[in-house]
Amino acid sequence: MSADAAAWIGDVVRERCPNAVLCIDPFHVVAWGTEALDEVRRGVWNASRKAGERDTAKVVKGARFALLKNPENPTDRQKVRLSALETLNKPLYRAYLIKEMLRLVFATKGEEGIKLLHTLIAWAQRCRIPAFVKLAARIRRNRDGIEAALTHRVSNGRVEATNNQIRLLTRLAHGFHNATALIALVFLELGGLAIDLPRRPSLG
Repeated sequence: MSADAAAWIGDVVRERCPNAVLCIDPFHVVAWGTEALDEVRRGVWNASRKAGERDTAKVVKGARFALLKNPENPTDRQKVRLSALETLNKPLYRAYLIKEMLRLVFATKGEEGIKLLHTLIAWAQRCRIPAFVKLAARIRRNRDGIEAALTHRVSNGRVEATNNQIRLLTRLAHGFHNATALIALVFLELGGLAIDLPRRPSLG
């Protein structure tokens, strides 16, 4: 069973599905790293402004999207900003590398992903960046569920995609008078139904 790390979900799963293996959704775990990184970036930006280091503050502020974006296809400007950060503020750049390692954990999966997760926890614990020390503690508290996700290779991806499609249907319809109409449209659009319509060839 895949879910986020909310305590109430774990309680319900243990009560109602005692034999189920609870896997912590990878997207939510990576989001923890992204949030920690942005916390560090904001701290560096504020400290630079207060110290009168305008050039550093400008680079850090402008690097937000470069830091948070997946690095597969950076723009030339984003490459320059990341390179500048490596020189200007090593703790922030280190935080960026830890965040990227967390993404790599879930890209790797399986036993190798679990080994990489243990390495990441050790690195984050000793990095002396408070937001990432807290991240390491949070990952340790949820390590069983995270390792289960790496082992069983499951996520909330399909459910989240379906939820997004349902939200889109709701927007296109400008709302529904009652839930029955929405449920009917969801079944029609997403349920794989093949309805024979008058004057059209049979879909059966």
